[in-house]
Amino acid sequence: MQVAKIPTHVAIIMDGNGRWALARGLPRLAGHRAGVENLRRVITACVEFGIKHLTIYAFSTENWGRPREEVDGLMFILNEVLDRELDELHRQGVQLRHIGRLEGLPGSIQKKVRQAIDLTRNNDRLILNVAFNYGGRDEIVHAIRQMLADGVQPEEVDADLVSRYLFTAGQPDPDLIIRTAGELRVSNFLLWQGAYAEYYAADVYWPDFDKEQFRLALEHFSQRERRFGLVSNQLKAAAPVPGGAPASHPGA
Repeated sequence: MQVAKIPTHVAIIMDGNGRWALARGLPRLAGHRAGVENLRRVITACVEFGIKHLTIYAFSTENWGRPREEVDGLMFILNEVLDRELDELHRQGVQLRHIGRLEGLPGSIQKKVRQAIDLTRNNDRLILNVAFNYGGRDEIVHAIRQMLADGVQPEEVDADLVSRYLFTAGQPDPDLIIRTAGELRVSNFLLWQGAYAEYYAADVYWPDFDKEQFRLALEHFSQRERRFGLVSNQLKAAAPVPGGAPASHPGA
């Protein structure tokens, strides 16, 4: 079935890896490995559907508080994925970007992430933002500090300027944010960028979120009318602005 309207930018909160594993009597890290395997399938589906930007929530600033064994395991998996998957992603035309703070990661991983970004920088089939050591509040604090350091004056600050200081600078805001495992929390993810995104909660754990589940999310998105705080008969007259809301409407 053809999806009527494809979003330009999809963001995914990949939830439920641990519960998927525990339900099968496996250690939590086995669920994270299954989640990585599924990510490969979802990236392929994005390319097939014609989605141009995909942002995945891989590791939050709060995840450092998880048991040390799990955190170390996640770092090992990230390191392994960079070694194993990079060439194939490059071949598929995927451009890798990191959003979050690299400086909090082990030095060897920082180096590999920078190498991956450099290798794929000219690819344009799909831009893949990996949110690792990322938090929406931390991103906004980082943006404010950078503006202050650059000497930005109060009267110069508007929504467009703030967007240019975020980790996602130069990219469109997400049209659709998907969260798996049936949860209904934002979890500190893309707090600024998601202001006018459509949200979709999938009732399956991330390792089971396959192409057909993805298609279902896209079909739900295509049926929604995005009003950006306006009413239906105003939409045609209101021109959208880079921040996502129509120019005639400053907020919800």
